Amino acid sequence: MRNLASRLRAALFGCALAVPFAAAASDEGFRTAVMLDHLHGIDANVTYLKASGQELKLDVFLPDDRSGPPQPVVLRFHGGGWVAGNREGSAMAALPWVQMGFAVVNVSYRLADTAPAPAAVEDTLCALQWVGRNAKKYNFDLAKVVTTGQSAGGHLALTTAMIPSDSSFTNQCAANGVTWAGPYQNPAPKVAAVVNWFGITDVAEMLQGPNVRSYAVAWFGSMQGREQLARALSPLSYVRPGGPPVFTIHGDADPLVPYAHGVRLKTALDKAGVKNVLYTVKGGGHGGFPAEQQVAAYEAAREFLRGLGIAPNSR
Repeated sequence: MRNLASRLRAALFGCALAVPFAAAASDEGFRTAVMLDHLHGIDANVTYLKASGQELKLDVFLPDDRSGPPQPVVLRFHGGGWVAGNREGSAMAALPWVQMGFAVVNVSYRLADTAPAPAAVEDTLCALQWVGRNAKKYNFDLAKVVTTGQSAGGHLALTTAMIPSDSSFTNQCAANGVTWAGPYQNPAPKVAAVVNWFGITDVAEMLQGPNVRSYAVAWFGSMQGREQLARALSPLSYVRPGGPPVFTIHGDADPLVPYAHGVRLKTALDKAGVKNVLYTVKGGGHGGFPAEQQVAAYEAAREFLRGLGIAPNSR
């Protein structure tokens, strides 16, 4: 816990001082870094699931003072095409959400070299259940749970929010419950909204044809029935009236996840009457947006969540 917190705070301090000769900007960044350090802590390396011989971990970013009202929470999944990446390497992405007033749960999940599809989806569904079981301990507001992630993490944010609670993909979570020897009760809260950063929405399309991607092929390997499973793991398969609102950020020049995935998701959500926005980053690739475009995307996502009554109005 201390090592992760120290690294993040050192990075924050460095970012705050990275604007030389711009006193006002530097002073504001410095103050923000100090206040985040002063008011917040990290409960790191918490085991939320045991699977494939591994202890799967998450980190919780939250205020030191938990005596106030329950806090909205962001459940975040890293990217990497289901075959690479880790939560530690993208931990700084928690900071904008912390600054907005959210608690953040940053989650690891099994990659393809440990377990192929659907393992990552099963894991993130269990992480959502962990949030439900631990709401009292961490003072989470279960009416204001947001899922988010980039690329494969965006896909997992969508599936975690959209797959029904009685899906067989939740079955491996049963042994984690306090009543594991009795009837299975799914404690997952209903996700209030998704902020999807260029996530895959049609997994089957990535396995063959013009949009085939090697990372998707590797996630399934040589398993039988992979096309059917891929459809069952596609967010587009779960669009329905009453589903969670979705804010999608996607660059229209993305070479790894076609921009059409965001467009098709918006079309389906519109048809189902689900509140959603497709925020297009003009000329944007697969993330790595210029700083001002990145800030603008976060601001737009924050306003979307404020409009839903999820994000605090001031911070």
